[in-house]
Amino acid sequence: MQVAKARDVGVNSIVLFPKVPDALKTPTGDEAYNDYGLVPRTIRMLKDKFPGLVIYTDVALDPYSSDGHDGIVREDGVIMNDETVHQLCKQAVAQARAGADVVSPSDMMDGRVGAIRGALDDAGFQHVLIMSYTAKYASSFYGPFREALDSNLFGKNGSYQMNPANYREALVEVHEDESEGADILLVKPGLPYLHIIRQIRDNSPLPIAAYQVSGEYSMIKAGGILKMIDEEKVMMESLLCLRRAGADIILTYFALQAARCLCGEKR
Repeated sequence: MQVAKARDVGVNSIVLFPKVPDALKTPTGDEAYNDYGLVPRTIRMLKDKFPGLVIYTDVALDPYSSDGHDGIVREDGVIMNDETVHQLCKQAVAQARAGADVVSPSDMMDGRVGAIRGALDDAGFQHVLIMSYTAKYASSFYGPFREALDSNLFGKNGSYQMNPANYREALVEVHEDESEGADILLVKPGLPYLHIIRQIRDNSPLPIAAYQVSGEYSMIKAGGILKMIDEEKVMMESLLCLRRAGADIILTYFALQAARCLCGEKR
């Protein structure tokens, strides 16, 4: 099991992203808050086997939506913000009930952090943290992840994810998430947005997370396979750059490999 391997080299935090059968996907993504769904079952299993494991979850409807979007899509293609937030609150509570330590709304709907904080508190989960995807850009670096999930994305996600050309909006999102009760602020992708990480670090006292996404990971892996770069050195340099920019937490597919490198193990 990957979790056991990770813990052996000092990695004790994981993030869960589900891939559910198409038969369970609906326009409103109701499977997202099924107490017996894939994510709650996985949380309970992992907590039973690894009691000290810190589990982060993804709060968004895209894995459960027949439209492939983070939000509920109206017939004319418009994302329905408030209706989506209602679903996200139920999803976050279901994950907390299963034992999640940190819920991570990645949907970029307006007002969702405050609504989720209220729902968690009302359900008795005041101790569960929120890591908000504060600056999530409509990036082309997500391709390998979407391919792995067989994402059937209908339409565009630019209406709720941020324009890569817009750096000023990040600070607006920071202030909103802080005021609504976020505990951690996340920037996604990582390396192409180092300046955004630094900008938020300089303007917020909250912990900053950076997500080194699938496209970043795949390019380094491909370069290593083609012998164009030293994969291990570039991997470690890329993580160092994220840390230098101001990231306190790094989400990366390199976690196990990097931890082994830091422990002195060979690839």
